[in-house]
Amino acid sequence: MSRADSISKVLSMNDTGENGSHQAGMHIPKNDKILSFFPALTKDEKNPRNSLTFTDSFKDKWIFNFIYYNNRFFGGTRNEYRLTGMTKFFKAHNLKAGDTLTLHRDIYGFYTVEYEQN
Repeated sequence: MSRADSISKVLSMNDTGENGSHQAGMHIPKNDKILSFFPALTKDEKNPRNSLTFTDSFKDKWIFNFIYYNNRFFGGTRNEYRLTGMTKFFKAHNLKAGDTLTLHRDIYGFYTVEYEQN
């Protein structure tokens, strides 16, 4: 399977933090094609993560953290992928549930982020 060059998601209230969570962060479905967009994370350590720098259309840089919350396998309850550290980005662009976020990766491995407000 080839790696995905882009992924899109309609944001939920949970993604944007509108449900009262302390930090906005996009839930990443456990789908091989979607996960292929991100760097591989080891499953042998608890909650592995990778920081990724995205550039928006204004050329501003944003650091998001791709995390595999796998603590269910280490005595906890979570087993999910998330892209976290997005609160400032969502607030800066006034993004809300229902808006669409699209992430791109070019052939050189540089990441960009764009959005469409609904």
